[in-house]
Amino acid sequence: MTLEPQATSDTERAVAACRTAHAGLVGRLGVVDDVVVHRPSRLPGWSIGHVLSHLARNADSFVRMLEAAGDGRTVAQYPGGTSQRDGEIETGAARSAAAIVNDVRTSAARLDDAFAAATPAAWAGCGRTRDGEPAPCALFPLRRLREVELHHVDLGLGYEPGCWPADFVELALPGVLAGLPGRIGDPRERAALLAWATCRSPDPGRPELAPY
Repeated sequence: MTLEPQATSDTERAVAACRTAHAGLVGRLGVVDDVVVHRPSRLPGWSIGHVLSHLARNADSFVRMLEAAGDGRTVAQYPGGTSQRDGEIETGAARSAAAIVNDVRTSAARLDDAFAAATPAAWAGCGRTRDGEPAPCALFPLRRLREVELHHVDLGLGYEPGCWPADFVELALPGVLAGLPGRIGDPRERAALLAWATCRSPDPGRPELAPY
């Protein structure tokens, strides 16, 4: 998803929430050993090691874009595009649990430090997504927060949507809701959702959503 809420005033709030989310994720990884790391995650085709390797490289991508923006440059989130991203995840998932957990911990710390050190010029800058779309730096903390909180659930290690902090829900929900119409292909299902949201129908059913 590339749709984002208009947000600059929430940047500091999202930075703080990100730091908390990183600490919570790292704290849960004590259960990840060389057996657990190869178990399937809740994402089709990805092991727990795949999800964790993705989170580590995702953190590094935000550091790279934010630091470049501070120098007045615009760089891609993944210089090699989707193939680089996917290759790094596959390679990373084959490592030992200790290496993967340490990677998640240190990459999250680097990003926390980068957020803390970012200048006004950096926050005003942009990166580019792997699809080539502009990525405003002021929205990086929210994007990262979504990655961590959603994928923390995807690990299947006891963290569920009911564990999500209120701050995360409040920051993330408006953007997700704004993107719903584009993820519903059937016009009848869009109409049913609109009828429910405007109190014209008691039940919108379960519309088929494109992947998030």
